[in-house]
Amino acid sequence: MNLHALRVFHTVAKLGGFSLAAEALFISQPAVSKALKELENQLNIQLIERGAKGKKLMLTEGGQVLYEHARSIFAIEKSAIDDIKLRTDLKRGSLIIGTSTTIAGYWLPDYLAKFCAVYPDIKIEVKVANTAKIEQELLDCAIDLALVEGEPTEPDITCKHWQNDILSIVMSSSMEPAINIHTWLSDQHWLLREPGSGTLEISKELFKQQNIKIDKSMQLGSNEAIARAVSQGLGVALLPNVVTEELVQLGKLKRLEPQNNKKISRSLYQLKYKNRPSSHAANAFEEILFTV
Repeated sequence: MNLHALRVFHTVAKLGGFSLAAEALFISQPAVSKALKELENQLNIQLIERGAKGKKLMLTEGGQVLYEHARSIFAIEKSAIDDIKLRTDLKRGSLIIGTSTTIAGYWLPDYLAKFCAVYPDIKIEVKVANTAKIEQELLDCAIDLALVEGEPTEPDITCKHWQNDILSIVMSSSMEPAINIHTWLSDQHWLLREPGSGTLEISKELFKQQNIKIDKSMQLGSNEAIARAVSQGLGVALLPNVVTEELVQLGKLKRLEPQNNKKISRSLYQLKYKNRPSSHAANAFEEILFTV
């Protein structure tokens, strides 16, 4: 069915005249008549009663049925346009953010609060997982954007540097490291994150750079769990300062001062799937991430 002709018919029936429809559609009256004739020929049915001049426009039985269908079709069209406009104006919509545990717990809340203050009608969901899982969620289009530690391994994911995260080796406040720090660290029981975690990757990098040999280790599923375990004397760990700050202030943890005052730092990145266009909500959140 020719939708242009259907729109012309719907306008004629709604307004009750050819001239009124022509004016509303910004076309000539002969063009209105032509569109109606073509629609009748296509459907093989008369839609309008053609009576005496000046008589009120009347629809045939078939015309009335088609008008009801047309009214429903163009009501759906208007609803779709209105819905899209609300989303482009950020008055409706959703945003799904994928992030690591540390970012979700310590970095993200401030940015979420600022976004929600400006766009209160956008529904936000935060999915928390390790970096490897977040990358897969991006490729599956299950999340709109991600904030993680470390650069992506998948070629179809783009990354942008967002923040620098400072890390330190932490131990129970009752522990005292030996003078030969490398030997002492190699002798310790290390608490590590699970495979796929950005924190684990930077821990491995530290071990390699400083020639630390790990013989005893334990795996835990979150940085918070590791920090609490370290405070109880279960071992040592490399953790972000934002995670350990409270326990350090309470005197339950202490940080190993970096040699030559060289801090351990890692980059936090914003990731997106390059083959997926960003939504208006994702673009607005990204703007807040990099301007606040």
